[in-house]
Amino acid sequence: MNRLAIFDCDGTLVDSQHNICVAMERCFAAAGLAPPAREQTRAVVGLSLVEAMRAMLPDAGDDDHVELAEAYKRTFQGMRAEGLADEPLYDGVAALIDGLDADGWLLGIATGKSDRGVALCLEHHGLAGRFVTIQTADRHPSKPHPSMIEQALADAGAAAEASLMIGDTSYDMAMARAAGVTAVGVGWGYHDADTLVRAGAYRVASRPAEILELTKAMT
Repeated sequence: MNRLAIFDCDGTLVDSQHNICVAMERCFAAAGLAPPAREQTRAVVGLSLVEAMRAMLPDAGDDDHVELAEAYKRTFQGMRAEGLADEPLYDGVAALIDGLDADGWLLGIATGKSDRGVALCLEHHGLAGRFVTIQTADRHPSKPHPSMIEQALADAGAAAEASLMIGDTSYDMAMARAAGVTAVGVGWGYHDADTLVRAGAYRVASRPAEILELTKAMT
């Protein structure tokens, strides 16, 4: 069976924190709501948009959550069209992808981004075509449901016990545990190391090169 390294996107591959917070503030303001504190926004990154809105506004109705999720999408698309949605790769991520590929790992993505959003992000960074499977919130239940990982493993013909989920949030770690793959946290994203460990991280890397070192030790 193949080995699959599955990456989250926001907070793991790319630094999108500023963009996400600004887009959330703008869509709340447009709806006549007090913009959320940035720590509140950071806490829900990784969930699908409707689930994120539900977590931030638990007293609102389901229709309101859906409407806000759609408003966020429109806001983010508008920011991108204005050239205001830069999502730089974290230092060392490109080398990590190259190193895993050279060592025979298949690569995948499981993200709360939309199909459109992740495709634009990967194309911008010259990474389109590097991943054998890309699973998004458009086609799956929100993290931490294991559906994204289960489909990624099936697409890649990979064994769960030989595969990894690499992410920056507790939702990624819980999803990995539910799917039976090794959960590897990254220390440069949205949730701190203690939170990742409590959610089931086998290891929390402080830099991308540590993940490559970990995979070499696993072989």
